[in-house]
Amino acid sequence: MTTMSTPVSSDRPFLNRRLAAFGTTIFAEMSALATRTGSINLGQGFPDTDGPAQIAEAASRAILTGLGNQYPPGPGVPELRTAIAAHQQRFYGLAHDPDTEVLVTAGATEAIAAALLALLEPGDEVIALEPYYDSYAACIAMAGAVRVPVTLRPHAGAFTLDLDELRAAVTPRTRLLLLNTPHNPTGTVLTPAELTAIAELAVERDLLVVTDEVYEHLVFEGAHTPLAGLPGMRERTVTISSAGKTYSFTGWKVGWITASPELITAVRSVKQFLTYVSSGPFQYAIAEALALPDSYYDTLRADLAAKRDILADGLAAAGFEVFRPRGTYFITTDITPLGEKDGLAFCRALPDRCGVVAIPNQVFYDDRSAGATQVRWAFCKRTDVLEEAVDRLGRLAR
Repeated sequence: MTTMSTPVSSDRPFLNRRLAAFGTTIFAEMSALATRTGSINLGQGFPDTDGPAQIAEAASRAILTGLGNQYPPGPGVPELRTAIAAHQQRFYGLAHDPDTEVLVTAGATEAIAAALLALLEPGDEVIALEPYYDSYAACIAMAGAVRVPVTLRPHAGAFTLDLDELRAAVTPRTRLLLLNTPHNPTGTVLTPAELTAIAELAVERDLLVVTDEVYEHLVFEGAHTPLAGLPGMRERTVTISSAGKTYSFTGWKVGWITASPELITAVRSVKQFLTYVSSGPFQYAIAEALALPDSYYDTLRADLAAKRDILADGLAAAGFEVFRPRGTYFITTDITPLGEKDGLAFCRALPDRCGVVAIPNQVFYDDRSAGATQVRWAFCKRTDVLEEAVDRLGRLAR
């Protein structure tokens, strides 16, 4: 006997209304476009070569010897938590207890989600630097909080933060500042003076701060300064980083949080109901990666700086206004000099025009008009791929 199912009939949409504004990500759309057209994908930020062979071998060794093949400990394997604490001490002089002040996550994306879901309640305001990585907006929405953007604006070849605008954005309802430095997509690296001003504001107004520092080792001019090391910030800052960008193993999804025991406990309370645990064998491998010598990090920066210059020079020659980044592996350009005014339309047409894919920055803004003419390019690719992309983009000038 066949039973007919009753069609679902309701005026209420299936998707939670808080997420109604979030459809398929721009990264999925543009990567699919690259595949369909056979274009060079300078859109999504993943390297086209793997990281150090010795770290890949460490992951293989972990799998074959049974390390992490079953559920790892909820906070992360002790070897990785100890390595993360040692990394913070080595590079920044920050002492963390690996048992109470370190939490391993499924990449920085889960760390952001768990932190915001843990620390926010409906109606809380969150100040985020705009343009922002797209998951920020979705996670704030899932928490029922209110996003308050403070826009980084182009000036003299770079994007800058207006500290007066930041201060003016704080209200009695502000709960948290969400920062990203080095900054995706603009490549901005907040200066020690800017970070000091932000820290003073957070202390004065008793704000929590979540800092996304996944590009901490990709700073080409100057050095990365962690906000947690500034006066008054240790007890109010959740610092997030991950292995993907530094070691070129983005698919392993190994991220982490360092914070006070109270903040770690709050975030872990949410994280345990998201992935619970993840990336078992890879955690052992990343513990070894974090101990790589200084020469590894120096070579990584030098290689990416050279690739940045290849792509930046090529984009300038093609007619774009180029904002040469101080950090990350992204370049933001303005398409206005090409006679264009809609970055989304430009990016959708670019594969057919040049065989290259990029990302329109307007999707990273609340006010789409503020980023309407900006386009982001990833330079974490092989040199020959970047040179071919530059050659193809030259068609725009020709």
